[in-house]
Amino acid sequence: MAIMITRRALMASLAAVPLIGARAAAAPPSAGGRRHFPNPTLLTQDNERVAFYDDLMKGKIVLVNFFYVECAGICPAATANLITVQKMLGERVGRDIFMYSITLKPLEDRPAQLKMYQEMHGIKPGWTLLTGSADDCELLRRRLGFADIDPVVDRDTANHIGVVLIGNERLDSWMACPVQSDPKQIVKSVSWMDR
Repeated sequence: MAIMITRRALMASLAAVPLIGARAAAAPPSAGGRRHFPNPTLLTQDNERVAFYDDLMKGKIVLVNFFYVECAGICPAATANLITVQKMLGERVGRDIFMYSITLKPLEDRPAQLKMYQEMHGIKPGWTLLTGSADDCELLRRRLGFADIDPVVDRDTANHIGVVLIGNERLDSWMACPVQSDPKQIVKSVSWMDR
């Protein structure tokens, strides 16, 4: 038996949808972030110590990806794409949107190597390159969902996942998209997090 919905009932139910969204947007920020994200101490390309959750994620809109300096596969194209994203987001990067790239090879990619990578690619302020202990970088890679389910594939850093994690920690709202997507689509995804 089909259910008949009158135009008036349909319009009334559609009118309620923004109210549901407004109520969700007005809800207090989730306390889940601290539980979801580890808080290891990392080093930036400027050799500054930062706590991953407390300093970099808490209450922020972020883009996070993984890379390594000597990567000849996806990383150069991914970095070039994210540079375009950074340009499109303009002055907001470093003010209310933050970009983070975490190395997959922390024993090789120390702050000096990250600084050279930043300068070589023209990465502007607001986009931080990060390294740390091998255990801490691996913990972040796994907890942020950048691990492959096939352990053989996962062991080979040359096969790393080419995605960027985009989120609003304050709202506990997250998505991922291919890092080589059209930069306009990545910026559009960031705008969905900006509520």
